Amino acid sequence: MTTVEWLLRPDSTPEKLLLMVLAIVLFIVVMGAILLGIDRLKRAPTWAVVLGFLGPTLLFLGFGLLYPGLRTVWGSFRDARGREFVGLDNYVTAFTEGQFQIVLRNTALWVVLVPLAATMFGLVYAVLVDRTRFEYVAKTLIFLPMAISLVGASIIWKFVYEYKPDQGNVQQTGLLNQLLVWLGMEPQQFLLSQPWNNLFLIVVMVWIQAGFAMTVLSAAVKAIPDDIIEAARLDGLHGLSMFRFITVPSIRPALVVVVTTIAMATLKVFDIVRTMTGGNFNTSVVAYEFYTQTFVSRNQGLGAALAVILFVLVIPIIAYNVRQLKLAEEIR
Repeated sequence: MTTVEWLLRPDSTPEKLLLMVLAIVLFIVVMGAILLGIDRLKRAPTWAVVLGFLGPTLLFLGFGLLYPGLRTVWGSFRDARGREFVGLDNYVTAFTEGQFQIVLRNTALWVVLVPLAATMFGLVYAVLVDRTRFEYVAKTLIFLPMAISLVGASIIWKFVYEYKPDQGNVQQTGLLNQLLVWLGMEPQQFLLSQPWNNLFLIVVMVWIQAGFAMTVLSAAVKAIPDDIIEAARLDGLHGLSMFRFITVPSIRPALVVVVTTIAMATLKVFDIVRTMTGGNFNTSVVAYEFYTQTFVSRNQGLGAALAVILFVLVIPIIAYNVRQLKLAEEIR
């Protein structure tokens, strides 16, 4: 075994401990060199100082972000094993085959419904509980799902949707089905019924993201100047008219940030689909299909193409977000 192989794959416990000691010593040496260099910065030219601070960051970004991205783009033009060049075949497959068209349809459904529903619910909730007696308790309750991982939330809702065949007086485990039984209705297989099962998965993401929307928008609502509110009340605005003509326009930059942030998080949704349905019953989305094609079906070319498609879908959202933030800064 060569020295490089030993460093990459230590076998015994003493070798691992020795590798740990070497890593600590290397860290101390590097930090000492950095501190020594900082002490002499006053005598160094400006370009050297800039290069010293930005150089390592740019190097790590290039190695950890740019290189994998370019390699993924290149891999999307190759076959399943990444050996032969196939041109745009993988993209043609992703956009023309029925299986992947369903994936794209589901992704579009998620990206449209989740940001709109979560933002709307968070905004209405923030306005309703604003300056009420139990404001902090109410906000804590709606924010709690944010503290749960997506896998944990998926398991919770999988129990909520749990279905047992209605044979005699079988008690349903799932909360929703038990409610249906109490109402004299038949229990339903929520996660199997197409295409409604996608909506039931979307509910989980809305439940999680509503707390984020409520927190940001509540702060924006509280930041509205009191004189604007008083002037609107003197003009006869109350209730829905106040909400429509004063609250919403005043917090528009915050709304843009919330919608675009949730949209980007939704595009990357993986845990919910993986935990609740495993992508079956026509519930797969682009992020999950990328994983399936790359690591399950071993189709590296198609998996890379799906990853590139996901990246391209995110770009307009980021561009719109940046543009709106610049417009908000110009208005200020």
